Amino acid sequence: MEGIVARRVIPSDNSCLFNAVVYVMDHDKNKAPELRQEKKYSERVMLIYDGIHYDALAMSPFDGAPKESDQTIFPVRSDRTIGPVEGLALNLVKEQHRKRSFTDTARFILHCGLCQIGVVGQKEDVEHAQATGHVNFQEYR
Repeated sequence: MEGIVARRVIPSDNSCLFNAVVYVMDHDKNKAPELRQEKKYSERVMLIYDGIHYDALAMSPFDGAPKESDQTIFPVRSDRTIGPVEGLALNLVKEQHRKRSFTDTARFILHCGLCQIGVVGQKEDVEHAQATGHVNFQEYR
């Protein structure tokens, strides 16, 4: 496999996990029942999670290549890996960590978009939402 592993941004619409899976499964929404079975699959897909949101990972021939050329399903080898693409994906994750592109949900700092109060972590976020009904939070980075 030649190319790069590319992150394909999925809209933040409270369905990012499902939309990311649909993207990597070639938009086949009928695979959900099959995916729910506990068996040794012959193929794998890759997603990336930043603590709040899921995006799809794809093997792309080069940076900036059209999404139509993405490979998103990978055969599982006899050693249960997906070969060199797995290492490329791990490198991408390490790079995202280095750039602090992940969200620490225990310590992130948010402010309420309605009353502007600051909260720290998901616990305080949930407590504020339950007490006030406010659900529009923005993260300070």
